[in-house]
Amino acid sequence: MFTNHMFGLLYHPRDEWNLIKRERPGSIASVFVRNLLFLALIPPVSLLIGTTQMGWSIAGGDVVKLSMSSAIPMAVAFYFALLVGVAFVAYCTLWMERTFGASASFERCLIFTIYTATPMFLSGFIGLVPILWLDVLVVLAAASYSIYLLYSGIPIFMDIPPERGFIFASSILTVGLCALVGCMAITVILWGMGIAPAFVG
Repeated sequence: MFTNHMFGLLYHPRDEWNLIKRERPGSIASVFVRNLLFLALIPPVSLLIGTTQMGWSIAGGDVVKLSMSSAIPMAVAFYFALLVGVAFVAYCTLWMERTFGASASFERCLIFTIYTATPMFLSGFIGLVPILWLDVLVVLAAASYSIYLLYSGIPIFMDIPPERGFIFASSILTVGLCALVGCMAITVILWGMGIAPAFVG
């Protein structure tokens, strides 16, 4: 069912949001296991393979690869960062919904966050071919569609007026951007402490 909704959101998002809204989300554990745990594997595993087997080339220069010993911990950290990030945005959505007069459980907020982020998770496949300009274009396109799903889905899924849904969606987007900046800051701090990737070749 998740796969059907995932592709439905790509072709007719508004109709699909109405279908998702009428479903029972299940427990938090089932939502994580059935949906997020596997979906969040796509970007780190793809980047692990791409950066260690294919290598990076900036502007057609020498190809640089990550060593497997440094790539695996980075992929694991990236995976857990994705899980924590989605849970954090879902919790913030639950907290904000009370302000906007919506009524939804944490499970529903988690489902909404997962479906909204699905294009970005799927764009992780491009990490198998780590060409910088191509990766940037694909991720930007996926991020743009995720933002579209956010703004089109909030009024339907949370059952609030469109004008309030716009403010709600903007608030969620701000939370997501703050979480992203926070992850980048943590990465910079870790690299500054000497926990940096090792390159080969």
